[in-house]
Amino acid sequence: MSAEISVNRRALHDYHILERFEAGIELKGTEVKSIRGGFANLNQAFARVENGQVFLYDSDIQPYVRASFEQHVAKRPRKLLLHKAEINKLFEASNVAGHTLVGLSMYWKDGKVKVEIGIAKGKEARDKRESLKDRAVKREMDREKASFNRKHG
Repeated sequence: MSAEISVNRRALHDYHILERFEAGIELKGTEVKSIRGGFANLNQAFARVENGQVFLYDSDIQPYVRASFEQHVAKRPRKLLLHKAEINKLFEASNVAGHTLVGLSMYWKDGKVKVEIGIAKGKEARDKRESLKDRAVKREMDREKASFNRKHG
């Protein structure tokens, strides 16, 4: 990935990500200007397959303040650009009980805005506690290794 615009950290905490897809996104000119200014947010963003097309909902791109006459709606549904086989795969996965499509990150790639969406399955409370515990243990082990290497290296 190149320059990140926005990351949905909450999705990584609340869901197990089963598979990831890169998609283009259909934007208006004022939305691109606003994204360049850093006014994009993917928290709470999710995707749906409707009539053979994928749409991203609740992605927040604030209005561009210096736009002249045409302004965009901040939380409008935005069409995602995917291949037909990927759309079919997402449709099948979203119909499985407990699975959903979440927006994971938005980034620049070759001068174009891309969105990474994932097929996600919700975590239970014990899974969240377990992942927090594993992260804390890994962090402590890394500290101990660094301390040992400073003393003996």
